This record gives sequence, structure tokens and C-alpha cells, in this order.
Amino acid sequence: MQHETIIILDFGSQYTQLIARRVREQGVYCEIHPFHLSSDAIAAKRPMGVILSGGPSSVTDEDAPRVEDDFYDKIGVPILGICYGMQLVAADLGGAIEPAARREYGHAKVKVLSGATALFNELPFELDVWMSHGDHMTRLPDGFTPVATSEDIPTAIENAERGIYCVQFHPEVSHTPLGKEIIRNFLFDICKCKGDWTPAQFIKEEVDKIRELVGPTGNVVCGLSGGVDSTVAAVLVHEAIGERQTCIFVNNGLLRADEFEDTLKLYKEHLHLNVIGVDASADFYSVLDGVVDPELKRKAIGAKFIDIFDAEAKKIGDVKWLVQGTLYPDVIESVSLRGSSVTIKSHHNVGGLPKKMDLKLIEPLRELFKDEVRLIGKDLGIPDEILQRHPFPGPGLGVRILGDITPEKVELLQKADRIFIEELKNFGIYGDVWQAFAVLLPIQSVGVMGDFRTYEKTVALRAVTSTDGMTADWARLPHDFLAAVSSRITSEVRGVNRVVYDISSKPPSTIEWE
Repeated sequence: MQHETIIILDFGSQYTQLIARRVREQGVYCEIHPFHLSSDAIAAKRPMGVILSGGPSSVTDEDAPRVEDDFYDKIGVPILGICYGMQLVAADLGGAIEPAARREYGHAKVKVLSGATALFNELPFELDVWMSHGDHMTRLPDGFTPVATSEDIPTAIENAERGIYCVQFHPEVSHTPLGKEIIRNFLFDICKCKGDWTPAQFIKEEVDKIRELVGPTGNVVCGLSGGVDSTVAAVLVHEAIGERQTCIFVNNGLLRADEFEDTLKLYKEHLHLNVIGVDASADFYSVLDGVVDPELKRKAIGAKFIDIFDAEAKKIGDVKWLVQGTLYPDVIESVSLRGSSVTIKSHHNVGGLPKKMDLKLIEPLRELFKDEVRLIGKDLGIPDEILQRHPFPGPGLGVRILGDITPEKVELLQKADRIFIEELKNFGIYGDVWQAFAVLLPIQSVGVMGDFRTYEKTVALRAVTSTDGMTADWARLPHDFLAAVSSRITSEVRGVNRVVYDISSKPPSTIEWE
């Protein structure tokens, strides 16, 4: 089926995936492509519209990323330029861009000049927005008019005759409260989309793709982690090829307390997956022995997972494919596949994969965000017990123990983490946070327990609120809750005498500590 499509050209913004998410929320399919995708290739996709993302570059730089010279004349559909995208449009079509006296970053107020502009249709005349730019426009391109300003500086311009609309701020981020409505106006009022992309449609199309890819007799293995992503991927592939998928749930020694046994039972008895459990704790501890650098940890864990999957696949026979639950945020934070985005960190199932692998990848969720995956999982009949679990990193506790990994440290952290999660549920606030976990710090401090002086380890608690994992704020947990958790950890977990709470947001921090 040919869906109505919006093309997003990526100029390196860390928010590019958020633009895609906002478009998808409206039931409109979209694809992200590098900024240098040719005008002919864009036109061949017959999009309903094109969005130019933000980016870290300045259009005044000699090597700034640009579209082809004939782009504006050839594609023949509406264009929305965001931040860098607006400055690019202005520079390309005869306007002027210069470095600003100071970088504008953070909250701002925008005044809409006229109710006649389609982009701000039915929106208030004053909007709260999020800015992030170092240049500003000093001359509008010919044929464009300002439609919104901030401190008398144009922050939105348009040429309705040519179908080109631009905003200096970021409508895709949650810090722009009415940003969704701006994007919706672009999709429906300007591009005339109807919204024909749904989770149910995605499932049907993905099942058909997997059947065609694997063929009528091929076998696949699926790496299960116990989390939402790999579980949804496994059930989706099971819909396509049934028992020809063998799921492998590996105990890497870095899972949460009792998770290996409990989750293996759930997979077999409730989801009826063809799954085998492999206890490889010793193998993982061996490759992690003495490894401190977080990137090396992730790559070592990723490589060992592949070794195990390869070995198990050889036992099954005629296996050429490995299924993984890779998501959009994993990809954008690991490697710049679609543009000039800066790498944040390697994910063990993306940037951590070895260059040569015997198995080819099937990643049915690679273009999706976590909330989309949960919707698809619900349509697939996966219980909330799995779907509402907090995200858990593939490398597990390996990236929540700062410094070297030992079985003793893992056991200590498992106990602290279990207490944290138990108390979140006891207080009825587990569902109020996106992700919560404990981190074991590589420091010791002095304490007093009874009549004795102690010199023991420190545990940091981390809890954040988010909708997609791309941005996150630290959760304002009740003080009595934090007191209860701290008391239990220091009383019940031998070796810990201090508990601290992380109050950092993303950005500038990441959610995980490593």
C-alpha cells in the first residue's frame, strides 16, 4: 500500500526523530533521509510535503549542509523549514543570515501577526516556544512575509504562493506546548494529508515484509532482552513465520534480580513463543573483566551476544537472520546513518555490533519510537505486565555499574534496584515515571552504623519523566518516598551506606549514566 508520505530531510539535529514522531502521531507516515537526497529522488517518492530539520551548522559556513540547487523548484510540494531549515531557505532564496550577538537558547514568546496564516490557524496570537540557534535572519527572501515575531525579530515567515513555511523555533519539542498543532496545520491544512497510517496497518505491512524476506522455509533467531522492544519484535515476527522463529533469552549476568527465570516463564506460558534460555553469565563476566570504559563495555557486551546467537543458530540449522528490537532513538544516538548528527553513544545492538556478522538483521521496529511500539504491542495482544515496564538497556546493569564489573557488584546493585522499584509500586507511582533505576558509583564514603565507622559504597537513584526518551526531566518524587527507599537500601543492602538522588535532565545529561 502506498501511504501519503512526508519526507524529513535531516541536517543533523538531535530532534529530527522527534519531528518524525510528531508527524506519526497525526497518523501520517514519514521517512527521514539525509539532507543530500537528490531532488529527483525526493520527487520520485511523491511526498505530500517536505520538512527541513534543524541542525548544528551555520548556513554561513563554507561547508554547511545544503539541498540541491533545483530543490525548491523541482519537488512541487509544500515545505516546512525548522530552525536551520528556515535559515537555509532564507539564504538559498535571497535572504540574509548573520551570526547573532548572542545565541538564543531556551524559552521564548512568539507573537503571531495575522490570523490568516495557515501555519498558525486557530492558534493563539501569543505562543510559548523553544529556541536553539546562533544565527538570525537580517533580510527576508523575496516574496516572503513575516507571520510571527519574537522581540520584533521575524521568527516565522512564509511564501504561501510557493508553499514554503518556516519557523525559527522548534515546534517538535515538548517545550513548545502548541507545537503539535503547528505541525498538524502543516500536515492537514497545507499538505492536505488525511492520515492513513495506523499501528494495525503497520503490523499487517511488516508481517508481509518479513514473510517475503525470510521466505517459506527460512529460520530466524530473535534476541530477547525481557524488555518491551525485543518482546514486541519477537511477537511481530511470530505473527509472520510462527515456530520458524527461535527466541533466545540470554542471561548475561547483568539482568535485574530473578528476571531471567520469571521472564522466561512468561514468554513460554503466556506469549507461547518458541524460546530457549541460555545462561552465559560467566562468559560475559569474562569479556568484561577489567573493562572500565563505557563504550568498550557496550561493544564487548554486543559482540558476546552475537557470538551466543551465532552459536545457538548453528544448532538450529538453516538460520540466516537475527531479529532485534532496535528503535529510532537507539539508531540516532549511536551512528549517523541519515545525516550529520553527532554520535551520543553506542547502543550494544547498533553501534556495538561487530563489523562482520554471520547473521543478517531483521529490525522491524527500527523506525519507531517507544510509545509507538507500545501501541503496536497492545494491538498484538501483549499484556501490560510487559508493555508498561520501564525501559531497560540491552547491556543491563553493565552500564549502571560505573567502573569494572564483578558478580559481587552486580548482586549488590540488583538488591538496591529491586528495593527502588518495589517502593515505586508500593507508593503507587511506578506508572508516573518513564524510567527508574539504581546506579552503583565507584566511590566510597564514611558512615556510621550502630557504634561502628563504615567506609562503604554509594548508590545513586535515577527517575525521569518523558514521552519518547529523546528528552527527559528528572522526576519530582515525594520526599517521604525517597526517605523510605534510602532507609531500606542502607539497612538491607550490605556494603552501601549512602544513597543520593540524581536531579539532572536530558539534555544536558543522558538518562543512563553510561
